[in-house]
Amino acid sequence: MTATELVKNIARKSHELDPCTRSNYSSFNVNHTELKLSVDFSKKKIDGVVKYDLTNKSTASATDEVVLDTRDLTIKSVKVNGAEVNSYELSSAVPIYGSALHIPLAVNDAKVNTTKKLDVEIEFETTEKCTAIQFIEGDTGPYVFSQCQAIHARSLFPCFDTPAVKSPYKFIGISSSKVTMSGLPQPDNGTTDKYVFSQPIPIPSYLVSITSGNLAKAAIGPRSDVYSEEPNLAACQWEFEKDMENYLQIAESLVFDYEWERFDSLVLPSSFPYGGMEIPNMTQLTPTLICGDRTQTKVMAHELAHSWSGNLVTNCSWEHFWLNEGWTVYLERRIVGAIAQREASASGKSAEEAEKYGEQMRHFNLIGGWNALVETCETFDPKFTKLVWDLENGDPDDAFSRIPYEKGSFFLFKLENKLGGKKEFDPFVKFYFSKFRYKSLNSAEFVETLYEFYEPRGKKEILDSINWERELFESGLPDKPELDTTLADEVYAYGDKWAEYFEAGDFQSVPFNETDIDSFEGEQNMLLLEYLADKFKAIAGDASVSPEIIKQFPKVYPKFANSKNGEIVSAWNNLLLSYGQYKSEDAVVQEYAEWLGHTGRMKYARPGYKLLKNGISRDFAIEVFTKYKQFYHPICRTMIEKDLDLA
Repeated sequence: MTATELVKNIARKSHELDPCTRSNYSSFNVNHTELKLSVDFSKKKIDGVVKYDLTNKSTASATDEVVLDTRDLTIKSVKVNGAEVNSYELSSAVPIYGSALHIPLAVNDAKVNTTKKLDVEIEFETTEKCTAIQFIEGDTGPYVFSQCQAIHARSLFPCFDTPAVKSPYKFIGISSSKVTMSGLPQPDNGTTDKYVFSQPIPIPSYLVSITSGNLAKAAIGPRSDVYSEEPNLAACQWEFEKDMENYLQIAESLVFDYEWERFDSLVLPSSFPYGGMEIPNMTQLTPTLICGDRTQTKVMAHELAHSWSGNLVTNCSWEHFWLNEGWTVYLERRIVGAIAQREASASGKSAEEAEKYGEQMRHFNLIGGWNALVETCETFDPKFTKLVWDLENGDPDDAFSRIPYEKGSFFLFKLENKLGGKKEFDPFVKFYFSKFRYKSLNSAEFVETLYEFYEPRGKKEILDSINWERELFESGLPDKPELDTTLADEVYAYGDKWAEYFEAGDFQSVPFNETDIDSFEGEQNMLLLEYLADKFKAIAGDASVSPEIIKQFPKVYPKFANSKNGEIVSAWNNLLLSYGQYKSEDAVVQEYAEWLGHTGRMKYARPGYKLLKNGISRDFAIEVFTKYKQFYHPICRTMIEKDLDLA
């Protein structure tokens, strides 16, 4: 099979157009978008006006209507080329996808000249069913923030709600509190409640954002500030200031210069459902990263990497989400490894030793990623453990898991090794991101680009040897990679001692204490808890894991019991509740339930409720969720309801 035939075969296995939009986006070029959003804290709604500068892609068979995505929006008025259009229609609502807004390109029965530029203006307002925004009472006053990924932008404003469409934007925010949006701030002409932002780089609808609240900022680098509410600002600044500019410089060396001018970030309230969201010029972050030990700053490296993979170069639909997240995790781990190399060099190691240590640290993170991938493949819906999804009539949120992140990054890691290592792969990284800069692409185009780059370099046979069908379209785990376990072996050796202790069955005393692991770094502690859980699961079938010993763990490891690090809290309670045979009234369970009730990050909340459901009881899990239900962001709330069989 030729490379061309292979690419065509791959293309046929996924949808030509994004199946998760009801818009007719393929008919138009979006030259520019202006979006004005006015925050009403008292009514908990947003009023808005969106203006599209469009041209038909085909003048020969130009379409006679514009179709946009909406969901649970109130449409107040529509104009085309400045004239009112009263004959617009909202189609019947379809679950998940909403109501398509049909705008005829005719004014007073006279057809608009569709071969020229079209100016479409829509006035609208959100409703209480909007899933993109959450109004809350922040630490210092009223607060609102948005989260549009994957297809929630349509509940904030009428749009071509697909990553296939990218546009430059002018944003205008009107609010009594400070506003941030997806662009660079512009002069406000002295109006105290008006905030203007420019985004000259084309972005898709899911990267549109608005936040408003009593926000303050502090510098974390020459090109970076961090924003948060005042009480948390100093802690946020400390967490990120050590490495922010280093992250930027390393990322630039891996790809090319950072194009967005500033990389600012915003630490959101605790109901934010993700670890981070790569909003251009204002990355959104979960407060669970602020744990006082800088062990979770790699999330910042991840969001920074999105400035190239996702924001500049974008998956054309959510079926190809791995092109966003797989690349981002790959770059994140390259950044983390390079930071470790710099630190080793600064500590006096030779250049060779420092480089070796940096790669060991990269592999240590790969080990954690592989463990997460194994667990996900064992527990998640098999149809969504494929690299390329089929989302016909489906909800991208249902498919969301570690798969596109980890399976995607391991696929790229495999390509790196097969094609000759970093020295041979790094030029392709630059070529790929340069080729698709400002564009959206699918998996077939990615494979085509591999052949375009490597075939002239004599590596076609290597690419031909790859089982593309398996890599892209089959469920389950890929081949296990060979990884350097140097930094993990110390953890494994210690975890094995616990397993041997349980297998021996002599529980007269516990021969372990916290000083055993004084030398462990933060991420080694996380790996230890995961490794113990895996070891205990393997031997639990013969009931050799003593619940009474597990209940002594908080005394053996008080630093884990008292940790504020969400990764530790989550893994620690998974260990206790899975094997300690606790009851709902026990203090450990009650403390964990309260923590879940104030933790909106889905990475912790969703497994946490599943843990309560399976480790305690479904009734107790529902009781806890009911108590804290209104705290959660609509996206998180919906997913937990599905996890608890309440949907």
